[in-house]
Amino acid sequence: MAEDKKKPAAQAAAKKKAAPKPKGYKPGKSCPRCGAGVRLAEHKDRRSCGKCGYFEKK
Repeated sequence: MAEDKKKPAAQAAAKKKAAPKPKGYKPGKSCPRCGAGVRLAEHKDRRSCGKCGYFEKK
């Protein structure tokens, strides 16, 4: 029978670092229906929420 081998603690705890934000980055507008945790996607002529379907024209 093969034994299950566990990963060393150092490998299990290692996490990837977030990519740095580009220069001039502004966080998007949040969805008025869903709340502060959901951002609106920026399109050429509108902003839209992928979760609830809300959109507004620019």
